[in-house]
Amino acid sequence: MTVAHIFPKLEIPETIAAGPGPGNTDERVLAAYAGAGLADHMHGDVLRGMVECKKMLRKVWGTDNLYTFGVAGTGWSGLDVMFSGVMPGDKVVMFTNGTFSGIDGLTVRMKAATSEELAKNPLDPEAASVVIVDIPHGQSVTGEIVEAALAEHKPKWAAMAHWETGSGRINDISGFSDACVKHDVMGLVDAVSSLGVEDFRIDDYPGVHGWASCPQKGICCLPLTYAPVSFSDRFIKALRETGTRTFVHHPVLEARHWGVIDGKDVEKGTYHRTHSAYAVAAFHEALRITLQEGISARAGKYAHHESALRRAVEAMGCEVTSNMTSLVVLNLPESLAGREMELVQSCRAQNFGIWPTLSAPVQIRIGILNLLNRAAITDIVTRFADAIRAMGGTVDMEKVNDALDSVYDQAIAAE
Repeated sequence: MTVAHIFPKLEIPETIAAGPGPGNTDERVLAAYAGAGLADHMHGDVLRGMVECKKMLRKVWGTDNLYTFGVAGTGWSGLDVMFSGVMPGDKVVMFTNGTFSGIDGLTVRMKAATSEELAKNPLDPEAASVVIVDIPHGQSVTGEIVEAALAEHKPKWAAMAHWETGSGRINDISGFSDACVKHDVMGLVDAVSSLGVEDFRIDDYPGVHGWASCPQKGICCLPLTYAPVSFSDRFIKALRETGTRTFVHHPVLEARHWGVIDGKDVEKGTYHRTHSAYAVAAFHEALRITLQEGISARAGKYAHHESALRRAVEAMGCEVTSNMTSLVVLNLPESLAGREMELVQSCRAQNFGIWPTLSAPVQIRIGILNLLNRAAITDIVTRFADAIRAMGGTVDMEKVNDALDSVYDQAIAAE
């Protein structure tokens, strides 16, 4: 290849990640990633870091589960490890209320499909053993819905997302767990969007036996480091009895890389599949930051700043339909209805990364992952207001600023 055929150096500008995720990685995490030495992957400090990550993850999850570790990759990798417990023919009830729980439902159908069912439609199998309970967009999965479905179908597994970023809705984790306990069902939860954002302990939900999250949202540790997962002893016992048709994403085998071997913790670290010193250092620092700040304190910050963003966009005439604290999902004012994608693309062209919903009805999603200060929220609000005006909409900035002040000045006064 001649010099003329070599592409120019790729230079990606600084952008504001104001969508559902990935979030904005903390500078301390970036420094840890870039500052890690080119150590042998079996170097003592790498092994120590992995052991400490495992222990910190248990505190972040709020669990005594031994099988708690990080899966190399994004949230999809963690979810695949969790759903590996589902075998062909297993009866599963899957609750969906948005894009990502919908993809979880597809995963479950692929895992539970028999060979014949998978062959009929390899990319979208209709598994007879899987019941999909689809909740309309913009609504949450309630405990009553879960109770009714489990009472009727008596499955081995039940699964749902804790927070559904496709529609910005929080689902009833307590009701889900209670129903699973009542009907002796093993619950599986996609906590990709809630871990590190909401204040919860997974050991408080005994009906849930498998949990999966991601590194790039509440933990704020680059998209490609480690997806946190946690499994109860019952999950591991069931998996050992049935086996699973995977090697890399086998929960028991994957745990060995983190020093969980034959149901015991190994304190000195062990052989692993060439985990990167860079990724280990970054993940370690992200977990340190999370624990230093405190889950409860961080959750309070998210709730506080989301309320400011919510009031500001409502002051622009937008209708908010979400109830998450890291993400606002909204409908544009009536005069701009139907132009959501146009507005999103215009914002992205200005390095302001907001998102549309990925399924109908098309709405706009504005996220605040690791943007937990007044200046950042004000910047987001100002940019969004400018985008609305650029499309011919009307925004009363005095009213918008009053909405922001009503949240932030009240907090100052309370202090």
